[in-house]
Amino acid sequence: MLKTLTTDFELDLEADVLVIGGGPAGTWAAWSAASTGARVVLVDKGYCGTTGCAAASGNGVWYVPPDPEARETAKASRESLGGFLSDRNWMDRVLNQTYVNVNQLAHWGYPFPTDDEGKPYRRSLQGPEYMRLMRRQIQRVGVKILDNSPALELLVDDDGAVGGATGVNRQTDSKWIVRSPATIIATGGCAFLSKALGCNVLTGDGYLMAAEAGAEMSGMEFSNAYGISPAFSSVTKTLFYNWATFTYEDGTVIPGASSHRRSVIAQTLLQQPVYAIIDKAAESMRSSMRLAQPNFFLPFDRAGIDPFTQRFPVTLRLEGTVRGTGGIRIVDESCSSSVQGLYAAGDAATRELICGGFTGGGSHNAAWAISSGYWSGKSAAEYTRSLGEQKTQRDVKGVGEVVLQSGSDRSQMATNEIIQAVQAEVFPYEKNYFRTEQGLTESLGRLNHLWQELRSSQVTSDKELIRAREAAAMVATARWMYSSAIERKETRGMHRHLDYPELDANQQHYLISGGLDQVWVKVQPLESTEKLPLPSKIGALV
Repeated sequence: MLKTLTTDFELDLEADVLVIGGGPAGTWAAWSAASTGARVVLVDKGYCGTTGCAAASGNGVWYVPPDPEARETAKASRESLGGFLSDRNWMDRVLNQTYVNVNQLAHWGYPFPTDDEGKPYRRSLQGPEYMRLMRRQIQRVGVKILDNSPALELLVDDDGAVGGATGVNRQTDSKWIVRSPATIIATGGCAFLSKALGCNVLTGDGYLMAAEAGAEMSGMEFSNAYGISPAFSSVTKTLFYNWATFTYEDGTVIPGASSHRRSVIAQTLLQQPVYAIIDKAAESMRSSMRLAQPNFFLPFDRAGIDPFTQRFPVTLRLEGTVRGTGGIRIVDESCSSSVQGLYAAGDAATRELICGGFTGGGSHNAAWAISSGYWSGKSAAEYTRSLGEQKTQRDVKGVGEVVLQSGSDRSQMATNEIIQAVQAEVFPYEKNYFRTEQGLTESLGRLNHLWQELRSSQVTSDKELIRAREAAAMVATARWMYSSAIERKETRGMHRHLDYPELDANQQHYLISGGLDQVWVKVQPLESTEKLPLPSKIGALV
Protein backbone atom coordinates (compact mmCIF):
# COMPACT_ATOMS: atom_id res chain seq x y z
CA MET A 1 0.00 0.00 0.00
CA LEU A 2 1.34 3.44 -0.89
CA LYS A 3 1.99 5.89 1.93
CA THR A 4 0.63 9.42 1.76
CA LEU A 5 3.49 11.90 1.83
CA THR A 6 3.92 14.11 4.84
CA THR A 7 4.89 17.75 4.38
CA ASP A 8 7.77 17.92 6.87
CA PHE A 9 10.53 18.24 4.29
CA GLU A 10 13.12 20.92 4.92
CA LEU A 11 14.07 20.83 1.23
CA ASP A 12 11.34 20.44 -1.41
CA LEU A 13 12.57 20.49 -5.02
CA GLU A 14 11.19 19.87 -8.49
CA ALA A 15 13.29 18.66 -11.41
CA ASP A 16 12.92 17.18 -14.86
CA VAL A 17 15.41 14.43 -14.02
CA LEU A 18 16.57 13.12 -10.66
CA VAL A 19 19.85 11.18 -10.59
CA ILE A 20 20.52 9.03 -7.52
CA GLY A 21 24.26 8.39 -7.23
CA GLY A 22 27.28 10.56 -7.95
CA GLY A 23 29.86 8.19 -9.45
CA PRO A 24 30.79 7.97 -13.14
CA ALA A 25 27.39 6.67 -14.26
CA GLY A 26 25.50 9.26 -12.23
CA THR A 27 27.60 12.22 -13.30
CA TRP A 28 27.49 11.21 -16.98
CA ALA A 29 23.71 10.83 -16.67
CA ALA A 30 23.36 14.23 -15.04
CA TRP A 31 25.59 15.90 -17.63
CA SER A 32 23.77 14.25 -20.52
CA ALA A 33 20.33 15.26 -19.25
CA ALA A 34 21.33 18.82 -18.31
CA SER A 35 23.08 19.33 -21.65
CA THR A 36 19.68 19.01 -23.34
CA GLY A 37 18.24 21.79 -21.18
CA ALA A 38 16.66 19.60 -18.51
CA ARG A 39 16.55 20.69 -14.88
CA VAL A 40 18.60 18.07 -13.07
CA VAL A 41 19.11 17.28 -9.39
CA LEU A 42 21.78 14.76 -8.38
CA VAL A 43 21.78 13.28 -4.87
CA ASP A 44 24.74 11.36 -3.48
CA LYS A 45 25.14 9.33 -0.31
CA GLY A 46 28.60 10.88 0.09
CA TYR A 47 30.32 13.85 -1.54
CA CYS A 48 29.86 13.63 -5.30
CA GLY A 49 33.26 13.22 -6.91
CA THR A 50 34.97 11.44 -4.02
CA THR A 51 32.85 8.43 -3.03
CA GLY A 52 32.54 5.04 -4.68
CA CYS A 53 35.04 2.61 -6.13
CA ALA A 54 35.87 4.64 -9.27
CA ALA A 55 36.89 7.73 -7.33
CA ALA A 56 39.23 5.76 -5.09
CA SER A 57 41.75 4.52 -7.63
CA GLY A 58 42.89 4.04 -11.19
CA ASN A 59 40.35 2.69 -13.66
CA GLY A 60 40.97 0.77 -16.85
CA VAL A 61 38.53 1.64 -19.63
CA TRP A 62 37.24 -0.48 -22.50
CA TYR A 63 38.38 2.17 -24.98
CA VAL A 64 39.02 0.82 -28.47
CA PRO A 65 39.55 3.03 -31.55
CA PRO A 66 37.14 2.31 -34.42
CA ASP A 67 39.38 -0.16 -36.19
CA PRO A 68 37.33 -3.21 -37.31
CA GLU A 69 40.00 -5.75 -36.38
CA ALA A 70 40.64 -4.17 -32.98
CA ARG A 71 36.92 -3.99 -32.25
CA GLU A 72 36.42 -7.63 -33.23
CA THR A 73 39.24 -8.70 -30.93
CA ALA A 74 37.77 -6.62 -28.11
CA LYS A 75 34.34 -8.20 -28.47
CA ALA A 76 35.62 -11.76 -28.77
CA SER A 77 37.98 -11.49 -25.80
CA ARG A 78 35.32 -11.84 -23.11
CA GLU A 79 32.62 -13.93 -24.78
CA SER A 80 33.93 -17.27 -23.57
CA LEU A 81 34.68 -16.03 -20.04
CA GLY A 82 31.18 -14.58 -19.83
CA GLY A 83 29.54 -17.84 -20.87
CA PHE A 84 28.36 -16.49 -24.23
CA LEU A 85 25.61 -14.37 -22.74
CA SER A 86 26.78 -11.00 -24.12
CA ASP A 87 25.10 -9.22 -27.02
CA ARG A 88 27.31 -7.91 -29.81
CA ASN A 89 24.90 -5.13 -30.72
CA TRP A 90 25.20 -3.77 -27.19
CA MET A 91 28.97 -4.26 -27.29
CA ASP A 92 29.14 -2.14 -30.44
CA ARG A 93 27.00 0.57 -28.87
CA VAL A 94 29.18 0.72 -25.75
CA LEU A 95 32.43 0.72 -27.71
CA ASN A 96 31.18 3.56 -29.93
CA GLN A 97 29.82 5.70 -27.09
CA THR A 98 32.80 5.13 -24.82
CA TYR A 99 35.17 6.18 -27.58
CA VAL A 100 33.25 9.43 -28.08
CA ASN A 101 32.88 10.22 -24.38
CA VAL A 102 36.47 9.46 -23.40
CA ASN A 103 37.59 11.79 -26.18
CA GLN A 104 35.20 14.34 -24.67
CA LEU A 105 37.09 13.99 -21.40
CA ALA A 106 40.27 14.90 -23.26
CA HIS A 107 38.51 17.94 -24.73
CA TRP A 108 37.51 18.98 -21.20
CA GLY A 109 41.14 18.82 -20.17
CA TYR A 110 41.64 15.42 -18.57
CA PRO A 111 45.44 14.91 -18.54
CA PHE A 112 45.77 11.70 -20.52
CA PRO A 113 49.38 10.50 -20.78
CA THR A 114 51.09 9.60 -24.05
CA ASP A 115 52.57 6.24 -25.02
CA ASP A 116 56.10 5.50 -26.24
CA GLU A 117 55.16 6.75 -29.71
CA GLY A 118 53.82 10.04 -28.39
CA LYS A 119 50.19 9.11 -28.98
CA PRO A 120 47.52 9.80 -26.32
CA TYR A 121 46.89 6.78 -24.10
CA ARG A 122 43.20 6.79 -23.18
CA ARG A 123 42.60 3.34 -21.78
CA SER A 124 42.85 4.31 -18.13
CA LEU A 125 41.61 7.06 -15.85
CA GLN A 126 42.86 8.15 -12.45
CA GLY A 127 39.75 8.16 -10.28
CA PRO A 128 40.37 11.32 -8.23
CA GLU A 129 41.15 13.47 -11.28
CA TYR A 130 38.37 11.89 -13.33
CA MET A 131 35.65 12.45 -10.76
CA ARG A 132 36.78 15.97 -9.84
CA LEU A 133 36.48 16.80 -13.53
CA MET A 134 33.02 15.24 -13.77
CA ARG A 135 31.79 17.21 -10.76
CA ARG A 136 33.00 20.45 -12.35
CA GLN A 137 31.33 19.58 -15.64
CA ILE A 138 27.92 18.83 -14.17
CA GLN A 139 28.08 22.03 -12.13
CA ARG A 140 28.97 23.93 -15.30
CA VAL A 141 25.77 22.76 -17.02
CA GLY A 142 23.62 23.69 -14.03
CA VAL A 143 23.09 20.39 -12.17
CA LYS A 144 22.06 20.92 -8.55
CA ILE A 145 24.03 18.57 -6.30
CA LEU A 146 22.84 17.39 -2.90
CA ASP A 147 25.90 15.92 -1.18
CA ASN A 148 25.71 13.57 1.81
CA SER A 149 22.03 13.06 1.01
CA PRO A 150 21.16 9.38 0.54
CA ALA A 151 17.80 8.58 -1.04
CA LEU A 152 15.59 6.36 1.10
CA GLU A 153 12.57 5.62 -1.09
CA LEU A 154 11.14 6.28 -4.53
CA LEU A 155 7.88 8.09 -5.22
CA VAL A 156 5.27 6.72 -7.59
CA ASP A 157 1.93 7.94 -8.94
CA ASP A 158 -1.37 6.05 -9.02
CA ASP A 159 -0.37 4.39 -12.30
CA GLY A 160 2.91 3.09 -10.85
CA ALA A 161 5.16 5.52 -12.72
CA VAL A 162 8.10 6.84 -10.73
CA GLY A 163 7.95 10.49 -9.76
CA GLY A 164 11.06 11.24 -7.72
CA ALA A 165 12.43 10.24 -4.32
CA THR A 166 12.81 11.27 -0.70
CA GLY A 167 15.83 11.09 1.56
CA VAL A 168 17.76 12.68 4.37
CA ASN A 169 20.94 14.69 4.76
CA ARG A 170 23.23 12.55 6.88
CA GLN A 171 25.04 15.58 8.33
CA THR A 172 22.07 17.77 9.30
CA ASP A 173 19.30 15.12 9.57
CA SER A 174 17.13 17.39 7.40
CA LYS A 175 14.69 15.59 5.12
CA TRP A 176 14.49 16.26 1.40
CA ILE A 177 12.10 15.46 -1.43
CA VAL A 178 12.71 15.78 -5.16
CA ARG A 179 9.64 15.49 -7.39
CA SER A 180 10.70 14.43 -10.86
CA PRO A 181 8.96 12.62 -13.75
CA ALA A 182 12.16 10.69 -14.53
CA THR A 183 14.57 9.12 -12.06
CA ILE A 184 17.88 7.40 -12.76
CA ILE A 185 19.29 4.83 -10.35
CA ALA A 186 23.10 5.07 -10.49
CA THR A 187 23.89 3.93 -6.97
CA GLY A 188 26.48 1.31 -7.89
CA GLY A 189 26.47 -2.35 -6.91
CA CYS A 190 26.60 -4.13 -3.58
CA ALA A 191 29.82 -5.26 -1.85
CA PHE A 192 28.16 -5.99 1.52
CA LEU A 193 30.46 -3.67 3.52
CA SER A 194 33.38 -6.02 2.87
CA LYS A 195 35.92 -3.21 3.29
CA ALA A 196 36.94 -3.47 -0.37
CA LEU A 197 38.43 -0.18 -1.56
CA GLY A 198 35.82 2.50 -2.26
CA CYS A 199 32.90 0.16 -1.61
CA ASN A 200 31.76 1.43 1.78
CA VAL A 201 28.80 3.25 0.19
CA LEU A 202 27.89 0.40 -2.18
CA THR A 203 25.25 -1.54 -0.29
CA GLY A 204 22.59 -2.22 -2.95
CA ASP A 205 20.34 0.70 -1.95
CA GLY A 206 19.29 1.35 -5.55
CA TYR A 207 18.28 -2.27 -6.04
CA LEU A 208 15.96 -2.16 -3.04
CA MET A 209 14.35 1.15 -4.00
CA ALA A 210 13.85 -0.03 -7.58
CA ALA A 211 12.36 -3.36 -6.49
CA GLU A 212 9.94 -1.61 -4.13
CA ALA A 213 8.67 0.28 -7.19
CA GLY A 214 8.31 -2.98 -9.11
CA ALA A 215 11.57 -3.15 -11.09
CA GLU A 216 13.20 -6.46 -12.00
CA MET A 217 16.78 -7.68 -11.57
CA SER A 218 18.85 -9.66 -14.07
CA GLY A 219 21.98 -11.78 -13.71
CA MET A 220 22.06 -11.70 -9.93
CA GLU A 221 23.72 -15.12 -9.84
CA PHE A 222 26.80 -13.45 -11.33
CA SER A 223 27.56 -11.69 -8.08
CA ASN A 224 30.34 -13.62 -6.36
CA ALA A 225 33.31 -11.53 -7.46
CA TYR A 226 36.24 -11.56 -5.04
CA GLY A 227 39.20 -9.22 -5.37
CA ILE A 228 42.76 -10.06 -4.29
CA SER A 229 43.95 -7.83 -1.47
CA PRO A 230 46.84 -7.74 0.98
CA ALA A 231 45.52 -9.27 4.18
CA PHE A 232 46.30 -6.00 5.98
CA SER A 233 44.68 -3.69 3.41
CA SER A 234 41.38 -2.87 1.68
CA VAL A 235 42.98 -2.28 -1.75
CA THR A 236 41.48 -4.79 -4.18
CA LYS A 237 43.14 -3.53 -7.36
CA THR A 238 44.21 -6.79 -8.98
CA LEU A 239 45.95 -5.87 -12.23
CA PHE A 240 49.48 -6.10 -10.84
CA TYR A 241 48.88 -9.60 -9.46
CA ASN A 242 49.27 -10.74 -13.07
CA TRP A 243 53.00 -10.48 -12.28
CA ALA A 244 52.76 -12.22 -8.90
CA THR A 245 53.87 -15.59 -7.61
CA PHE A 246 51.58 -17.13 -4.98
CA THR A 247 53.08 -19.35 -2.29
CA TYR A 248 52.33 -21.25 0.88
CA GLU A 249 53.68 -19.87 4.15
CA ASP A 250 56.91 -21.83 3.75
CA GLY A 251 57.59 -20.22 0.35
CA THR A 252 56.57 -23.20 -1.80
CA VAL A 253 54.77 -22.14 -4.97
CA ILE A 254 51.05 -23.01 -5.00
CA PRO A 255 50.40 -25.02 -8.18
CA GLY A 256 47.99 -23.27 -10.56
CA ALA A 257 47.46 -20.18 -8.39
CA SER A 258 47.30 -16.90 -10.31
CA SER A 259 45.26 -13.73 -10.60
CA HIS A 260 43.23 -15.49 -13.29
CA ARG A 261 42.81 -18.67 -11.20
CA ARG A 262 41.54 -17.23 -7.96
CA SER A 263 39.63 -20.40 -7.28
CA VAL A 264 42.97 -22.04 -6.42
CA ILE A 265 43.75 -19.18 -4.04
CA ALA A 266 40.32 -19.47 -2.45
CA GLN A 267 40.66 -23.23 -2.00
CA THR A 268 44.02 -22.77 -0.34
CA LEU A 269 42.76 -20.00 1.95
CA LEU A 270 40.15 -22.41 3.30
CA GLN A 271 43.03 -24.43 4.76
CA GLN A 272 46.01 -22.10 5.27
CA PRO A 273 47.45 -18.63 4.56
CA VAL A 274 48.47 -17.58 1.06
CA TYR A 275 51.38 -15.26 0.27
CA ALA A 276 52.27 -13.29 -2.85
CA ILE A 277 55.27 -11.48 -4.28
CA ILE A 278 55.18 -9.40 -7.48
CA ASP A 279 58.48 -10.78 -8.65
CA LYS A 280 57.59 -11.27 -12.33
CA ALA A 281 57.54 -7.52 -12.97
CA ALA A 282 60.77 -6.47 -14.64
CA GLU A 283 62.82 -3.75 -12.94
CA SER A 284 62.02 -1.42 -15.84
CA MET A 285 58.27 -1.80 -15.21
CA ARG A 286 58.19 -1.00 -11.52
CA SER A 287 58.36 2.78 -11.62
CA SER A 288 55.62 2.98 -14.25
CA MET A 289 53.46 0.63 -12.19
CA ARG A 290 53.78 2.98 -9.24
CA LEU A 291 52.80 5.93 -11.41
CA ALA A 292 49.82 4.08 -12.87
CA GLN A 293 48.29 3.01 -9.54
CA PRO A 294 49.99 4.79 -6.64
CA ASN A 295 47.35 3.79 -4.10
CA PHE A 296 48.05 0.11 -4.79
CA PHE A 297 51.48 0.61 -3.22
CA LEU A 298 50.44 2.86 -0.34
CA PRO A 299 49.59 0.04 2.12
CA PHE A 300 52.93 -1.64 1.36
CA ASP A 301 54.85 1.58 1.90
CA ARG A 302 53.10 2.13 5.22
CA ALA A 303 53.93 -1.44 6.29
CA GLY A 304 57.55 -1.16 5.14
CA ILE A 305 57.13 -3.91 2.55
CA ASP A 306 58.59 -3.93 -0.95
CA PRO A 307 56.02 -6.10 -2.81
CA PHE A 308 58.50 -6.69 -5.66
CA THR A 309 61.06 -8.36 -3.40
CA GLN A 310 59.20 -9.38 -0.21
CA ARG A 311 56.36 -11.83 0.25
CA PHE A 312 53.16 -10.60 1.91
CA PRO A 313 49.92 -12.34 3.02
CA VAL A 314 46.88 -11.97 0.77
CA THR A 315 43.16 -12.56 1.07
CA LEU A 316 40.10 -12.38 -1.18
CA ARG A 317 37.52 -9.70 -0.40
CA LEU A 318 33.98 -9.98 -1.70
CA GLU A 319 33.06 -7.30 -4.22
CA GLY A 320 29.69 -8.83 -5.02
CA THR A 321 27.85 -7.09 -7.82
CA VAL A 322 30.39 -4.26 -7.99
CA ARG A 323 32.67 -6.49 -10.05
CA GLY A 324 29.90 -8.90 -10.90
CA THR A 325 27.47 -8.34 -13.75
CA GLY A 326 24.05 -8.51 -12.09
CA GLY A 327 21.81 -5.54 -11.45
CA ILE A 328 18.55 -3.84 -12.39
CA ARG A 329 17.19 -5.21 -15.64
CA ILE A 330 17.07 -2.67 -18.46
CA VAL A 331 14.49 -3.29 -21.15
CA ASP A 332 15.61 -1.20 -24.12
CA GLU A 333 18.37 1.01 -25.52
CA SER A 334 17.22 3.97 -23.41
CA CYS A 335 18.37 2.10 -20.26
CA SER A 336 14.82 2.15 -18.94
CA SER A 337 13.84 -0.33 -16.28
CA SER A 338 10.59 -2.28 -16.36
CA VAL A 339 8.97 0.61 -14.41
CA GLN A 340 7.80 3.72 -16.24
CA GLY A 341 9.99 6.75 -15.56
CA LEU A 342 12.75 4.72 -13.88
CA TYR A 343 16.16 4.25 -15.54
CA ALA A 344 19.31 2.43 -14.42
CA ALA A 345 22.97 3.04 -15.22
CA GLY A 346 26.42 1.82 -14.27
CA ASP A 347 26.90 -0.98 -11.76
CA ALA A 348 23.31 -0.53 -10.56
CA ALA A 349 22.21 -1.96 -13.92
CA THR A 350 22.96 -5.41 -15.29
CA ARG A 351 26.13 -5.60 -17.41
CA GLU A 352 25.29 -8.99 -18.91
CA LEU A 353 24.61 -7.35 -22.27
CA ILE A 354 28.31 -6.59 -22.76
CA CYS A 355 29.99 -8.93 -20.25
CA GLY A 356 27.75 -11.96 -19.97
CA GLY A 357 28.45 -13.67 -16.67
CA PHE A 358 31.97 -12.43 -16.01
CA THR A 359 33.75 -9.11 -15.66
CA GLY A 360 36.36 -7.52 -13.44
CA GLY A 361 37.49 -4.13 -12.21
CA GLY A 362 37.32 -1.15 -14.54
CA SER A 363 37.45 -1.92 -18.26
CA HIS A 364 33.96 -3.05 -19.31
CA ASN A 365 32.37 -1.72 -16.11
CA ALA A 366 33.95 1.69 -16.61
CA ALA A 367 32.83 1.81 -20.24
CA TRP A 368 29.34 0.71 -19.27
CA ALA A 369 29.13 3.44 -16.61
CA ILE A 370 30.10 6.09 -19.16
CA SER A 371 27.77 4.81 -21.89
CA SER A 372 24.72 3.79 -19.88
CA GLY A 373 25.00 7.00 -17.88
CA TYR A 374 25.01 9.06 -21.05
CA TRP A 375 22.08 7.15 -22.61
CA SER A 376 19.93 7.14 -19.48
CA GLY A 377 20.37 10.88 -18.94
CA LYS A 378 19.50 11.72 -22.53
CA SER A 379 16.53 9.34 -22.53
CA ALA A 380 15.20 10.52 -19.16
CA ALA A 381 15.24 14.14 -20.33
CA GLU A 382 13.44 13.19 -23.56
CA TYR A 383 10.85 11.23 -21.59
CA THR A 384 10.09 14.20 -19.34
CA ARG A 385 9.71 16.51 -22.33
CA SER A 386 7.30 14.04 -23.93
CA LEU A 387 4.95 14.31 -20.94
CA GLY A 388 4.27 17.98 -21.51
CA GLU A 389 1.88 19.41 -18.92
CA GLN A 390 1.25 15.97 -17.45
CA LYS A 391 4.55 16.13 -15.60
CA THR A 392 3.24 18.74 -13.13
CA GLN A 393 -0.19 17.19 -12.64
CA ARG A 394 0.65 13.99 -10.77
CA ASP A 395 0.15 13.10 -7.14
CA VAL A 396 2.96 10.88 -5.88
CA LYS A 397 3.36 8.69 -2.82
CA GLY A 398 6.26 6.93 -1.17
CA VAL A 399 6.62 3.28 -2.10
CA GLY A 400 9.34 2.29 0.39
CA GLU A 401 8.35 -0.09 3.15
CA VAL A 402 11.10 -2.02 4.92
CA VAL A 403 12.16 -0.26 8.16
CA LEU A 404 10.40 2.91 6.98
CA GLN A 405 7.23 2.04 8.86
CA SER A 406 6.60 2.24 12.58
CA GLY A 407 4.10 0.88 15.07
CA SER A 408 3.65 -0.42 18.59
CA ASP A 409 3.81 -4.00 17.34
CA ARG A 410 7.28 -3.57 15.83
CA SER A 411 10.54 -4.48 17.57
CA GLN A 412 13.63 -2.32 17.72
CA MET A 413 15.94 -3.22 14.84
CA ALA A 414 19.35 -4.69 15.69
CA THR A 415 21.02 -3.20 12.62
CA ASN A 416 24.59 -4.33 13.24
CA GLU A 417 23.45 -7.88 14.00
CA ILE A 418 21.50 -7.98 10.71
CA ILE A 419 24.55 -6.78 8.77
CA GLN A 420 26.81 -9.36 10.42
CA ALA A 421 24.27 -12.08 9.74
CA VAL A 422 24.02 -11.34 6.01
CA GLN A 423 27.82 -11.08 5.76
CA ALA A 424 28.07 -14.53 7.35
CA GLU A 425 26.09 -15.91 4.38
CA VAL A 426 27.88 -14.11 1.54
CA PHE A 427 31.51 -13.66 2.63
CA PRO A 428 32.68 -17.30 3.11
CA TYR A 429 34.27 -18.86 0.04
CA GLU A 430 32.66 -22.22 0.80
CA LYS A 431 29.19 -20.61 0.60
CA ASN A 432 29.44 -18.03 -2.18
CA TYR A 433 32.58 -18.67 -4.23
CA PHE A 434 32.09 -22.45 -4.37
CA ARG A 435 28.34 -22.91 -4.49
CA THR A 436 26.36 -26.08 -3.82
CA GLU A 437 22.64 -26.83 -3.84
CA GLN A 438 22.65 -27.57 -0.13
CA GLY A 439 24.73 -24.54 0.82
CA LEU A 440 22.64 -22.13 -1.24
CA THR A 441 19.38 -23.54 0.11
CA GLU A 442 20.51 -23.32 3.72
CA SER A 443 21.84 -19.77 3.30
CA LEU A 444 18.66 -18.67 1.56
CA GLY A 445 16.59 -20.03 4.43
CA ARG A 446 18.55 -17.93 6.91
CA LEU A 447 18.34 -14.87 4.64
CA ASN A 448 14.57 -15.26 4.33
CA HIS A 449 14.36 -15.33 8.11
CA LEU A 450 16.42 -12.12 8.28
CA TRP A 451 14.04 -10.48 5.83
CA GLN A 452 11.04 -11.35 7.98
CA GLU A 453 12.87 -9.92 10.99
CA LEU A 454 13.43 -6.68 9.05
CA ARG A 455 9.77 -6.58 8.09
CA SER A 456 8.74 -6.45 11.74
CA SER A 457 11.42 -3.97 12.86
CA GLN A 458 11.60 -0.21 13.25
CA VAL A 459 14.22 2.41 14.05
CA THR A 460 14.11 5.52 16.19
CA SER A 461 16.33 8.05 14.37
CA ASP A 462 17.15 9.18 10.83
CA LYS A 463 20.83 8.34 11.29
CA GLU A 464 19.90 4.80 12.27
CA LEU A 465 17.41 4.69 9.40
CA ILE A 466 20.15 5.16 6.79
CA ARG A 467 22.09 2.18 8.14
CA ALA A 468 18.93 0.13 8.52
CA ARG A 469 18.00 0.68 4.88
CA GLU A 470 21.53 -0.37 3.89
CA ALA A 471 21.10 -3.56 5.91
CA ALA A 472 17.75 -4.22 4.27
CA ALA A 473 19.23 -3.66 0.82
CA MET A 474 22.05 -6.13 1.52
CA VAL A 475 19.60 -8.81 2.66
CA ALA A 476 17.39 -8.23 -0.39
CA THR A 477 20.41 -8.38 -2.72
CA ALA A 478 21.65 -11.63 -1.18
CA ARG A 479 18.21 -13.23 -1.58
CA TRP A 480 18.04 -12.35 -5.30
CA MET A 481 21.62 -13.60 -5.69
CA TYR A 482 21.09 -16.99 -4.11
CA SER A 483 17.60 -17.52 -5.54
CA SER A 484 19.04 -16.99 -9.02
CA ALA A 485 22.10 -19.13 -8.25
CA ILE A 486 19.88 -22.05 -7.20
CA GLU A 487 18.00 -21.77 -10.48
CA ARG A 488 21.16 -21.84 -12.64
CA LYS A 489 22.11 -25.49 -12.32
CA GLU A 490 25.41 -25.25 -14.21
CA THR A 491 28.75 -23.45 -14.03
CA ARG A 492 28.89 -20.36 -16.25
CA GLY A 493 30.87 -17.16 -16.01
CA MET A 494 31.73 -16.41 -12.39
CA HIS A 495 28.91 -18.63 -11.12
CA ARG A 496 30.62 -21.83 -9.95
CA HIS A 497 28.25 -24.61 -8.96
CA LEU A 498 30.11 -27.62 -7.60
CA ASP A 499 27.08 -29.88 -8.10
CA TYR A 500 26.89 -28.86 -11.76
CA PRO A 501 30.49 -28.16 -12.84
CA GLU A 502 29.89 -27.92 -16.61
CA LEU A 503 28.17 -25.48 -18.95
CA ASP A 504 24.75 -26.55 -20.14
CA ALA A 505 23.78 -25.41 -23.65
CA ASN A 506 20.13 -25.47 -22.58
CA GLN A 507 20.79 -22.78 -19.97
CA GLN A 508 22.26 -20.19 -22.32
CA HIS A 509 19.74 -17.59 -21.19
CA TYR A 510 19.28 -14.78 -18.68
CA LEU A 511 17.67 -15.20 -15.28
CA ILE A 512 15.31 -12.41 -14.25
CA SER A 513 14.47 -12.06 -10.57
CA GLY A 514 12.46 -9.80 -8.31
CA GLY A 515 10.03 -9.64 -5.46
CA LEU A 516 10.46 -8.69 -1.83
CA ASP A 517 8.54 -10.93 0.56
CA GLN A 518 8.35 -13.64 -2.10
CA VAL A 519 11.40 -13.73 -4.37
CA TRP A 520 10.80 -15.13 -7.85
CA VAL A 521 13.12 -16.13 -10.71
CA LYS A 522 12.22 -16.67 -14.36
CA VAL A 523 14.05 -17.41 -17.60
CA GLN A 524 14.49 -14.80 -20.32
CA PRO A 525 15.82 -16.05 -23.69
CA LEU A 526 18.69 -14.21 -25.33
CA GLU A 527 17.56 -11.55 -27.79
CA SER A 528 19.73 -13.11 -30.50
CA THR A 529 18.16 -16.26 -31.94
CA GLU A 530 21.59 -17.60 -32.84
CA LYS A 531 23.36 -19.16 -29.88
CA LEU A 532 27.11 -19.45 -29.99
CA PRO A 533 28.70 -22.89 -29.59
CA LEU A 534 29.74 -23.72 -26.05
CA PRO A 535 32.67 -25.81 -24.88
CA SER A 536 31.56 -29.05 -23.30
CA LYS A 537 33.50 -28.39 -20.09
CA ILE A 538 34.29 -25.30 -18.09
CA GLY A 539 37.92 -25.29 -19.21
CA ALA A 540 39.53 -21.94 -18.42
CA LEU A 541 36.49 -20.44 -16.71
CA VAL A 542 37.51 -19.12 -13.30
